[in-house]
Amino acid sequence: MENKVRYHRVLVLAVAEGLSAIFGDGQYADKVVEKLLRKDARWGARDRAFIAEQTYNAVRWWRLWWAVADEKPTYSEAKLVRLVGIQLAASGATLPDWAEWSGLTTDWVHGRVTAVSGVRAVQHAIPDWLDEQGLAAFGADWATEMAALNRPADVILRANRLRILATDLAQKLHAEGWETSLIEAAADALRVVKRGNITATTAYKSGLFEVQDAGSQLIAPFLRAEPGMSVVDACSGAGGKSLHLAALMQNKGKILALDVADNKLTILRERAKRNGATNIETRHIGSHKTIERLADSADRLLLDVPCSGLGVLRRNPDAKWKLSPEFLIQVQATQYDILQRYSRAVKAEGMMVYATCSILPDENQHQVKRFLEAGAPFKLIDEQSITSAKFGFDGFYMALLQKKSKG
Repeated sequence: MENKVRYHRVLVLAVAEGLSAIFGDGQYADKVVEKLLRKDARWGARDRAFIAEQTYNAVRWWRLWWAVADEKPTYSEAKLVRLVGIQLAASGATLPDWAEWSGLTTDWVHGRVTAVSGVRAVQHAIPDWLDEQGLAAFGADWATEMAALNRPADVILRANRLRILATDLAQKLHAEGWETSLIEAAADALRVVKRGNITATTAYKSGLFEVQDAGSQLIAPFLRAEPGMSVVDACSGAGGKSLHLAALMQNKGKILALDVADNKLTILRERAKRNGATNIETRHIGSHKTIERLADSADRLLLDVPCSGLGVLRRNPDAKWKLSPEFLIQVQATQYDILQRYSRAVKAEGMMVYATCSILPDENQHQVKRFLEAGAPFKLIDEQSITSAKFGFDGFYMALLQKKSKG
């Protein structure tokens, strides 16, 4: 971007306003940025890109920049403007002569980064408790994983094979001015070369694709659902994986998408209509009876359970500041409860996938091991851990389990 856009004061103030809302008021970064981008209709695409990029980068490196400033976080406008200046100088920028940016040369900032980076949690900008958890889980590989989780996520599309293959979608998007590349590890995935409002394309409005990370795209195929089967997506949310399952099943059979949030199911119904997915039925989980009525009914069950979200810090960097050790304990209890109760929906010899977007064994392998050792009538068929460092995708875990035959 040109300097006059990058350092326009009103844009920097917008970033500071956003940071105050995220950290001072505890609001979610994606909602804050969305609101900021609608604040002034005169802002062009470069202005909005600057606000979004600088806000997310400041959230991602929040602890490091405050360590560079040698101050505790504070939410005054002047202090937050200075923090943005530290971030810009760290990227090699020459700053204009603003009072808040006095003394912020690239050399000074780089020197301070070096000085404070002896503490691993500061260098990678994470809370101390999370550093301890990650070190216990990854050992010597933890620094590499942190570095990967601190890189902004790519925009990944999933071609809706009910209507188009990924190779043909790439050509359609090229005709609309969008360049993409195939991803070998995920059959329906395309990586978008340059960011922009790709959901404004005719291809999107025609239901040819969904925006879905490549790691997430590996979960539906892992379930081994076949056309004609009865499938339950028990924690469907807005239905990204239900839609993928519908495509893999060629609209044959039935997918029952369940969730405790009715508004998310409303979104799923709208997405299903655009995608041409006709074998999805939605049902709100109003009580335990909703699940109990499904006992022994499903050929396949997907449990994409609530989790810490530590595998998706690339796109939700504020999660690491909002999480706590206490929340991890609570969410693990929820996961195990869902695994125990919802697994009863699987028929004898049917299969289920337990999945999270976490990278911590306590939410993943340890939960499955505990479930099986408690006498659950299942056997582990396969499991896979997707890490950002290894795959370049969001972090996910998935375990495929088969219910034992009766008698």
